[in-house]
Amino acid sequence: MSLFTSHTADTAPEGSKEILQNAEKQLGFLPNLYANFAEAPQTLKAYMHLSDLMEGTSFSAEEQQVIFLTASVENGCEFCVAAHSVIAKNMVGVAEEIVNSIRDREDTDSDKINALIGFTQAVVRNRGWVDEAAIETFIDAGYSKQQVLEVVLGVAMKTISNYTNHITGTKTNKEFEGEAWSKDS
Repeated sequence: MSLFTSHTADTAPEGSKEILQNAEKQLGFLPNLYANFAEAPQTLKAYMHLSDLMEGTSFSAEEQQVIFLTASVENGCEFCVAAHSVIAKNMVGVAEEIVNSIRDREDTDSDKINALIGFTQAVVRNRGWVDEAAIETFIDAGYSKQQVLEVVLGVAMKTISNYTNHITGTKTNKEFEGEAWSKDS
C-alpha cells in the first residue's frame, strides 16, 4: 500500500485539477503517473513543461522516445517502460525491434540509434559524468553538441517521472499492460 493518493481531477489539489482534466480529455484516460504527480502541483507542472520543451528539441519524435525508454530501462521504472513502449510503437511509429532491443538491453540494426541509446545510458549510469570519448562517439554518429545537452533534458524529465513512480508505487494503467516490464527482465 502506498502512502500517496492516486488523484482524480475531483480529488487533486487545485493546482493540478486542470492539468488532469486536460490529460484525460486528450488521452481518453488518466495516466496513473499524472494522478500521483497531482499531489505536488509544481512537480506535475514541471514535468508537463519539460515534456513541452523536449518536444521542441532537435530530436525527432522517434529519437525522443528512444531517450525516454532508454532512461526508464536504466532507472528500472516499470511504469515508464510500459508507457513509453506503447507510445513509441503505437503513437510515434518506432519499430518494434528498436523498442524490444532497448527493453532487452541489446543493440539495434541502426548504428545511429545505438549511439543515442549508448549515450543516454552513459548519462544515466554515470550521473552525467560522461567522458569525452563517449561524447565524441555520440557526435561522430551524426549528433551535435546541442543534442548532447538535449539528452540531458530528456534524462532530467525521465528522472522526475521514474523516481516519482518508485517513491509512490505507481501502478501500470490497463492501457499500458500489454507492455508490462519488470526491472528484473
